[in-house]
Amino acid sequence: MKRAFFCVGTEAALSWVLSSRCCLLLYLSVSLGMETDSSLLTSEAERQRQEQLYHQLLVQTMGGIETQNPDSRVIQPQPGLCVKTLSLPDNGKVFVNICQSPSIPPPPHLSREQLLELLQSDDPTGYKVPMSLGEPHAELDSNSQGCTAYDVVINNEFFKKCQKDQLFLQFVVTVSLDGLENKYGVELSREWKVLKNRKFLGSMNSQNIRTKSKPVIEEMSAVDQNTSPPAAKQPQFCLVVEPSCGDPEYLTAEIQLPGVVSSRSLVLDLGEDRLLLTARPSLYHLDCFFPLCVDPDSSLAQFNRNTQLLTVKMRVSPSGTT
Repeated sequence: MKRAFFCVGTEAALSWVLSSRCCLLLYLSVSLGMETDSSLLTSEAERQRQEQLYHQLLVQTMGGIETQNPDSRVIQPQPGLCVKTLSLPDNGKVFVNICQSPSIPPPPHLSREQLLELLQSDDPTGYKVPMSLGEPHAELDSNSQGCTAYDVVINNEFFKKCQKDQLFLQFVVTVSLDGLENKYGVELSREWKVLKNRKFLGSMNSQNIRTKSKPVIEEMSAVDQNTSPPAAKQPQFCLVVEPSCGDPEYLTAEIQLPGVVSSRSLVLDLGEDRLLLTARPSLYHLDCFFPLCVDPDSSLAQFNRNTQLLTVKMRVSPSGTT
C-alpha cells in the first residue's frame, strides 16, 4: 500500500504524494520560490500565492488518489492485545497485534454453545470473522532483538467479547494465524501466549480496507447436501493425582489422540473443574469434569507429535475438592 506524507513549510514546500508526481510538486515549489524579489511586501504576497497553488495541487492529487479505488478506504486501528508466537521452522519471534476498529463489521452473533458446536463440526470455517490482515513489519522486541509483527484488525465490539471469554479469544487467535499463513505463505506455531503488559508491538499502521465485498458463489453437489459429518469420538484418557499420598498438588490429564499430527487442530478450554477438548475436524471430543478444583491460569499443556499424546498438568487450588 502506498502512503503519502505531507510537510508544508513557510518558505519552501517539501512534498511528495506519489513517485510519479513528486518531481512536479518539487519543481513548482523551487521554481516559484526563485521568482521572489527583494521587497518584503512582494515576497509575502508571492509566498501566499505559492502556498495557495501548492494546496490546489495537493487537493487535486489527493482527489485523484481517492477516486482510483472507490471500493476501499483507509482506517486507523486502535490497540487491543499482543500475541507472541514463533515462525516455523526457524523459530523466529513473531508478534500478532490483535487490533480493533468500528470500521470492521462485526461477525454474526454466536453464543458460546454455538461456538462449541461449530468447533466440533466437520468444517468450522463456515463461520466467518471479518478482519483486516496487515502486512508484516520488522520491529524490535523488549531485548532489542529483531522480530516480525503483524496487525490483525477486528470489530471493536467483538474484541470486547473475546476479552471476556477465553474460548472466543482462542478462536480468534487461531483464525488470525490461519489467515496470516494463507495470505503470506508463512508457517506459525500454535503455541502462543498473550502479553500481559503490552497492547501492541511496534507502531500502529493504517490499513486499507474494502468497503464492498466480492460476491461469492458456492456450488454444492447432491452428495455434499445429503452427507452428514461423522460424529466425533471420545479419546482415551486418564487422570493422575500427584503426589499419590497426602494433599494433592497437581492433577495431570493424559489424553491419547491417535491420528492427530499437529496441535493446530486442537482447541482446549480449561475451567476450574472441567476440561473441554476438541480435535478438528470432528475427530475427537472430550468433556471431562474433575473431582478437584484446579487453577487454569497456572496450567500447562503439551502435545507430543511422536506419541500423539496430549498432557495437561494442572495445579490443584487450595480450595480442594469440588
